[in-house]
Amino acid sequence: MKVLVLGASGFIGFSAAQALSRAGHVVYGQTRSPEKAKRLAAEEIHPITCSANSTDWHHLIPTLDVIINTLGGKASYPDSVRGLLSSVAEAAKTLRPPGSPKLSWIYTSGTWVHGFNGVELNSDTTPVDLSGSHSVKLVKWRPACEQEVIKNEVLNGIVVRPSLLYGRSGSIVGLMFDRLKKTGKVTWPGKPKSGGGLQGGRLSLIHQDDLADFYVRAAEKAPLIGGLIFDVSNDVTESLDYFLQRMVDIAGVQGPYEYTEPQNVFELAISTEVLVKPYLARSVLGWQPKKLGLIDGLKLYWKAYLASVE
Repeated sequence: MKVLVLGASGFIGFSAAQALSRAGHVVYGQTRSPEKAKRLAAEEIHPITCSANSTDWHHLIPTLDVIINTLGGKASYPDSVRGLLSSVAEAAKTLRPPGSPKLSWIYTSGTWVHGFNGVELNSDTTPVDLSGSHSVKLVKWRPACEQEVIKNEVLNGIVVRPSLLYGRSGSIVGLMFDRLKKTGKVTWPGKPKSGGGLQGGRLSLIHQDDLADFYVRAAEKAPLIGGLIFDVSNDVTESLDYFLQRMVDIAGVQGPYEYTEPQNVFELAISTEVLVKPYLARSVLGWQPKKLGLIDGLKLYWKAYLASVE
């Protein structure tokens, strides 16, 4: 296949582009950074250096099979998500030869759309309120955007919802590593569990590599799975308290670990317990996470993080 990864130098996009390249596909990687473009080229990924919202990469659209949107930051805000979807759909309508298969568009959302649901487990097909009233505040607009993707008439829309990411430089777990390295304390934003917070709660998680494997499988079977939304998460949730205590022990810092009051909507999102038990990727794509869980592999992941920042 010919696949374009938007946000290919990011935590999610880079590993996805690497995995697709290893699987034998022709991979283009969009990045805004000339320096990061060199990193992509070194991985046998064709670098496309431009803004994702520009038309500088649209010359690829006539022959692409799949576009994977892994963009973060401001490019993941609702206006950008909708604008990019509309722009690509219009370009595909104009630039692709008559009779071409639909160009597949895989949009990266997240399991925060489920929001706090008490002790109930969420799956791929658990209904999500399109108004976003039950979603985590940071992403309350996403359920509507997800529907726009899967119902697009021009593109073959697919949605992936990763849970909290870990592995290597750490992603969201890496933010805790950053604070630990800077302050010598193990902390996590947290509100009482009675209010939907994570104090004493559990984490739904996915390793960077297992998510990348999902993208490969989803891209390869994209013509068969259009219109579907996949939650991507490990088989079991993990205890936040046990994770934090294990971190104290591994880092050799003075305990106890501490919960801190969330200071912004992002920290509020991190502090929300969202329990996920997906089945669709396993049953439809034969996907199965293989990496060590966060707690079992924590010493390794901590060392990997330190190596990435030193």
